[in-house]
Amino acid sequence: MAKWGQGDPRWIVEERADATNVNNWHWTERDATAWSKIKLKEVLEGLVVEGEVGRCEIGDLKHVEGEASCSSRKGRLIFFYEWNLRLAWRGTVKESGEKHKGSVEIPNLSEENEVDDTEINVSKKKGEGDVLKDLMRTEGTVKVREALRDYLKALKTEFTLGMILPTKATVVGEELAAERKLSGNSTQDSSHSLDIVGVKIPTVKIVMKEMFNSPADELYGIFTTKELVQKFSKCPAVIEAEKGGKLQMFDGCVSGEYAELVPSQRIVLKWRCRNWPDEHYATVALNFKAAAAQTELQLECKGVPVSNEDSTRQCWKKQYFEEIHTLLQQPKDSTE
Repeated sequence: MAKWGQGDPRWIVEERADATNVNNWHWTERDATAWSKIKLKEVLEGLVVEGEVGRCEIGDLKHVEGEASCSSRKGRLIFFYEWNLRLAWRGTVKESGEKHKGSVEIPNLSEENEVDDTEINVSKKKGEGDVLKDLMRTEGTVKVREALRDYLKALKTEFTLGMILPTKATVVGEELAAERKLSGNSTQDSSHSLDIVGVKIPTVKIVMKEMFNSPADELYGIFTTKELVQKFSKCPAVIEAEKGGKLQMFDGCVSGEYAELVPSQRIVLKWRCRNWPDEHYATVALNFKAAAAQTELQLECKGVPVSNEDSTRQCWKKQYFEEIHTLLQQPKDSTE
């Protein structure tokens, strides 16, 4: 299996004016490395392992090295992934209340091995508390394998959306199915309404609210100032905070442009994730509602592909909200 960028150039599909890849015959490739790093962090961090002897929780993904990609040839998807991962864990012994910590290492997660056969090594820092190490080796390993399966499932579904181009028959069938679904669901919750937009992509609207310990102007600045965006995202970013200005974050996993800016009050974005169907954007409205020294951020994201609803919610919750909370807890001079 060729690694990303090493496919036979005779089979790489170049951009064409008619944008066709007849019967999905030609070789296409998509780099999944940056997307995978976010997804692995999402599925692994925060896992809780409980047993009679105590409770453990997996914390930060301390080390993630490797790459992933997906290729399409003759209508068939081919996956390559190779990861070396190290996670931190901490736990408390139920009987004594002692606290201990250690690490979980996954030296070779790859398509060459089944998840059940993938090596998972659990270690603990010196001292008592081997009962927690044993808990992590048994129940913890089970939880980690489940999370790795979730990552691989998302890689093969969420990430590959749009790689296999629909034939005419497929498009007609999907349109009929969408029409039937709509006719049978005339009442939808306002935070989960189903729309068909653009090229008949089923979409949902996501509504979220989050309270921040920050005045509205400061929170507004975190979304419009390049240096602050780079601080909370921990990645280089392109931030052109003006109408029509470009937006790019998380190593290009998120991109778009600013459509409307009302200082300290409202930001509207044309926004997309890299693994969405080509040229498909959601409309994100961020409304800042001041409340004393706090600000309620009201998020409305319209036009999210149905299959990406959960990952989009997690992106805003984990990559935006939680990281901004962390940034706001830092000394003031470090956020300026």
